Amino acid sequence: MTESGSTAFKRVVLKLSGESFCRDREGGISMAEVTAISKQIKSVAATGVQLAIVVGGGNILRGKQFSQVSAAIHASTAHYMGMLATVINALALQDALENENVSTRVQSAIRMEGVAEPFIRRRCIRHLEKGRVVILAAGTGSPFVTTDTAAALRAREIGADVLMKATKVDGVYSEDPKKNPHAVRYSTITFQDTLKQNLQVMDATAIHHCMEHNIPILVFDFGTGGNILRAVQGERIGTIVHNAGSPVS
Repeated sequence: MTESGSTAFKRVVLKLSGESFCRDREGGISMAEVTAISKQIKSVAATGVQLAIVVGGGNILRGKQFSQVSAAIHASTAHYMGMLATVINALALQDALENENVSTRVQSAIRMEGVAEPFIRRRCIRHLEKGRVVILAAGTGSPFVTTDTAAALRAREIGADVLMKATKVDGVYSEDPKKNPHAVRYSTITFQDTLKQNLQVMDATAIHHCMEHNIPILVFDFGTGGNILRAVQGERIGTIVHNAGSPVS
């Protein structure tokens, strides 16, 4: 992790779950929540860091869960519906960011030129180099692939220095802290131990991609104001998941 200006990273992929678009224990889109996130992102963009954001869609629809409640919906159809939900979130975030005067582009893995550009790796990188925030929607464009895995793949494709997962928990714990108040929070943990202990950081496929290509994952609580900026600046918040033997700053 090398210093680059006022930030610890030059290029970052930020994974925002669908739950970050709504109030706690609710669904849909809360523009108050989206506006709060956009203000944090604005402060990050002002540092000059190249920022790509992968959005989830669970606040609207989770394909896997939706297919399980109705035999009338084919599982692959439900997953495509979930991908479209991420596009809705991406458009809401784009408008909120542009309302903050942040230059933004939405790229979708499912072609829909009326509302978003198609994801093209070189075009995405060019936008980042020009200082635009790029919001990546529709996962990978294929069913049965989580947006966590999409984030890991995009991080590989665009050469990101780190994958940051913004959650409503302040890091990775040995157990669910809501169920066990004595659960231990890790400041750092290896990919290998994460998989061995079956910790719910990201899905195993996403972790394997990052492990094989030495892309650290930072898991942190975005709900605390300014935490996204602190993460980009390299402050020790949350949990860093890394390869055994790799230096951690």
